[in-house]
Amino acid sequence: MLRLLVLALSSLSMLAAGLSGGASAQGLFGSPPPKASPDDKAPADGAAPPATTPAPQTTPAEPAPAAPVLPGSPTAVVRPFYEHVGLELDPAQRKNFIDPAKTVLDKSDALRASGQGECLDPNMALDNADYDKLAIDKSLRTIEAVNGDEAKVVVAFVVEGHQHRLEWKLRKVGGAWKVSDLLSVTGEWALSQYQCE
Repeated sequence: MLRLLVLALSSLSMLAAGLSGGASAQGLFGSPPPKASPDDKAPADGAAPPATTPAPQTTPAEPAPAAPVLPGSPTAVVRPFYEHVGLELDPAQRKNFIDPAKTVLDKSDALRASGQGECLDPNMALDNADYDKLAIDKSLRTIEAVNGDEAKVVVAFVVEGHQHRLEWKLRKVGGAWKVSDLLSVTGEWALSQYQCE
């Protein structure tokens, strides 16, 4: 019991020492107020001391502008799919894909041409969310990671308060980046897993 009392008293004395203007107290309670100058005397007639002006309000910093997209980079391959909805389903874009994604897209084209219906959603790049170009353009963020001849581009955006995140997998073939797969982290699906037959 005596030991606990001694420990409590020593803790209080250390706290009191820290609050008496020590630098360690500044981290907990903010910086101390400025010291009064001799000119800041209280009025002799008992009136309230002069009001001090409050510190100016600061606004939160804006997010840093996005880095420019380098021509020929993995992000440069992915970005057009967010500028033109459904571009991933355009057969003219097959030059930007390799297997396994290319095989699934080719099978989807064949199924559509046979008149048997659609296999893939028309806005896979948007994680099958409702298309709202303004919201997507405003919130779209990309992060690129390159490891030798393989790369990932993670795309995130918000539509109607719902966050979406997709991962584009790319591989360098003949000096150019090609999409090998598209995965939805949010929706838990992958283009390579579709069976378009």
